[in-house]
Amino acid sequence: MPRKVKLILNPMADMGRAWKTANNLRPIAQEFKGELSWSGTVYPSHAIELARQAAEEGYDMVIAMGGDGTVHEVMSGLMQVPAEKRPIMGIVPIGSGNDFAYAVGITQKPDHALAHALNAEVVKPVDIGLMTDEHGRKEYFDNTLGIGFDAVVTIRSHKLPIVKGFLMYLTAVIQTIILNHNPAKLYIETEKEKWDTSALMVTVCNGPREGGGFMLSPNSKNDDGIMEFLIVNKVSRAMMFRLVPEFMKGTHMRFKQIRMGEYKKFSLSSDSPLYIHADGEIFTSFGSNLKKVTFEILPHALKVVHG
Repeated sequence: MPRKVKLILNPMADMGRAWKTANNLRPIAQEFKGELSWSGTVYPSHAIELARQAAEEGYDMVIAMGGDGTVHEVMSGLMQVPAEKRPIMGIVPIGSGNDFAYAVGITQKPDHALAHALNAEVVKPVDIGLMTDEHGRKEYFDNTLGIGFDAVVTIRSHKLPIVKGFLMYLTAVIQTIILNHNPAKLYIETEKEKWDTSALMVTVCNGPREGGGFMLSPNSKNDDGIMEFLIVNKVSRAMMFRLVPEFMKGTHMRFKQIRMGEYKKFSLSSDSPLYIHADGEIFTSFGSNLKKVTFEILPHALKVVHG
């Protein structure tokens, strides 16, 4: 059991209901025998700073309380400190997608998740992905990183305040098919092969699911030292609508327009700007002129409480 725990709360998670959820969890936190302190985020990327600071102050566990964005920021902050000083990460999922929590088997019930994290009975290392863009900027990701279609879906989902969860992402998918059906000409290279293609979407996957229910890479495991890629080659709008339920079921691999594979190193360059999300957090949006990125995998880089 950890001795010193930092709990980082995103009070805006779950459409602003996270604060009430956290208040209901206080009795569980008060039963913890070690030292536990709470911090709340007040601006984007704040959880990165809080997690890094907690690691530097000697906390041996940092718990992300929020959605995939909060988990992404906490993970990113922990990855900024040397491996030997990196605390264990715990998760209390109270967001829209909770896809990383799903990948590591964490219950969707916040009270059970917090008690489970504080007990820390099952701790395993997970792989972390690292993207470097043509300007040298680096971005870690723990679950999926999407380029093109699913990045635009993410951008649109952030503008849908009424719906939440899987319905929010599904609504954004429909909007994107109608309004942003723009394939790009890509040159792709892995350690095994290289090729040109015209594609709507490229997603690199450390976990099986994104968007709260789209099983993009059902066989992905985040502890096997490799990552998968999914490419949707140029298709019609009608075909993209046809593929949506297949993505939900994880049966899209049988279509010839889909290309999947594994990689340890992956590079991509485009003739048009790349719109990118990392774990549902927007890295580049409309107006960006980024056209080249590379990826690598950092095996067993972070210890995480599993379900």
